[in-house]
Amino acid sequence: MANHKSAIKRHRQNLERRARNRFVRSTVRTDVKSVLGTVEAGNAADAKKALSEAVSTISKAASKGVLKKQTASRKIARLSKKVNALNAS
Repeated sequence: MANHKSAIKRHRQNLERRARNRFVRSTVRTDVKSVLGTVEAGNAADAKKALSEAVSTISKAASKGVLKKQTASRKIARLSKKVNALNAS
């Protein structure tokens, strides 16, 4: 455990940030799964709705630094590609 006052504060901040980051990352995973589930079911309207929610969540995670910007962009692109393929067919 940290001995200095500043190190104790830094440790406390790290714990709070870790909890927040885990929550955001978990939310991103849940939203991605919901998009993939609706695509698997073949429901285009629900997939489009789930995609917009997932894009919002992923973008927020990237802006907060939980995900790197390129990672977020890649996830959004891949999800969009699947939803667009479903709409085309």
